[in-house]
Amino acid sequence: MLPHIRYLAHNPLKNKKLNTFSYIFLCVEGNLSTFILKNNFTHKNCNAMVTQVTEGVRVSVLTEYQPDYSSPLHAHYVFVYRIIIENQSPYTIQLMRRHWFVFDSNWMIKEVEGAGVRGKQVVIEPGQKHEYVSGCNLRTDIGKMYGYYLMRRLLDNKEFHVQIPQFTLIVPYRLN
Repeated sequence: MLPHIRYLAHNPLKNKKLNTFSYIFLCVEGNLSTFILKNNFTHKNCNAMVTQVTEGVRVSVLTEYQPDYSSPLHAHYVFVYRIIIENQSPYTIQLMRRHWFVFDSNWMIKEVEGAGVRGKQVVIEPGQKHEYVSGCNLRTDIGKMYGYYLMRRLLDNKEFHVQIPQFTLIVPYRLN
């Protein structure tokens, strides 16, 4: 279980608990994205997409605030982000590791790293892409994230870093 995801199981703002089925989805990293993608990624609270290309690998990020799972009165703000990794290089690559830096506006910094994404070390062929959705909790209504993926080129096992562009996590009412 991801520690920053466990708070999604109860929604203080709506004063309701999720049913057991939803709670199980929220507590397992691989299924969290499926739950959010199918039930919550509505695009009505989205920020602009940001993109960066490193060594022929394009990473794009789209974020969305989740008001139904947030509780501003309790300093609890939930965001989801969709990542699209496109292999524009002529080589087959494998995503080995991720490394994230997460900041809120109180300068609280979280560093998250681990193998693959959503528990998988995906292989991406030339011209193909891999998409996933994940989530993040903040204690403030504004934050940012950035990081990198460690990729391996399968032809010669060369490892290289692919930058994840910096993106903001901001509740829509702060944009006025």
